[in-house]
Amino acid sequence: MKLLRYGPKGQEKPGTLDAEGRIRDLSGVVADITPDQLHGAALEALKAIDPTTLPLVEGQPRYGVPVNGSRKFIAIGLNFADHAAESNLPIPGEPVVFTKAITCLNGPNDDVIIPRGSEKTDWEVELGIVIGKPATYVTQDEALDHVAGYVLINDVSERAFQTERGGTWDKGKGCDTFGPVGPWLVTTDEVGDVQDLDMWLDLNGRRMQTGNTKTMIFGVAEIVSYLSEFMTLEPGDLITTGTPPGVGLGQKPPLYLKAGDTVRLGIQKLGEQGQTFVEWTR
Repeated sequence: MKLLRYGPKGQEKPGTLDAEGRIRDLSGVVADITPDQLHGAALEALKAIDPTTLPLVEGQPRYGVPVNGSRKFIAIGLNFADHAAESNLPIPGEPVVFTKAITCLNGPNDDVIIPRGSEKTDWEVELGIVIGKPATYVTQDEALDHVAGYVLINDVSERAFQTERGGTWDKGKGCDTFGPVGPWLVTTDEVGDVQDLDMWLDLNGRRMQTGNTKTMIFGVAEIVSYLSEFMTLEPGDLITTGTPPGVGLGQKPPLYLKAGDTVRLGIQKLGEQGQTFVEWTR
């Protein structure tokens, strides 16, 4: 099942996608797609719905973030060996963990704001995990049972803020609009083998990133298990899992985003998204 939210920002309605790729309205069934809908009987009830029995949404409405009410946005860095190499950093022995601010969440096709003073805003196509039920000290064998589904994420990053301003990476990762998510949450049963999904990103029509989730250093089950050692993962929590090579930082010379640039990205089975980058204004 593909769960989504559509409509103007702040007024999104719940929906699902039918077999023909058309949006069907779920607002007669649930008020919104929230963490409460992502586990147990609530999720199974949504999966049991025949989309053709739901009202068809006409036109091409805006997509919002697929889940409303996520409380954590956790990220894994340097999770592809060739991306670590292009970043001139060693392959990590354990997952590199940082956070993206919840306030950076952005619709998948909404404009992304280049922060004030930024000269090194960069792109990163990534697989996102959406937690479905609480996870504390879960084993790798148990981990995928705690996942509701997967999403496409652009882990937009400001490299100078991230690495040249001291402290942690977080300050270059959580700027407003730096977390485009969607267009849909695809449930685990529809995704199948999450460790064999093609992924790509284009900048102004030019292919920059090509990869596959099978080359992740730490797979989804290991990431969920690992994080659950340090925090309880809750329904609706987002985990973005690292990017393949081809980011702006790794170009020779480095290439960073400027106002007017467009990116388009996708992951097999998870859909596509695209953003135009714009200057910050008060």
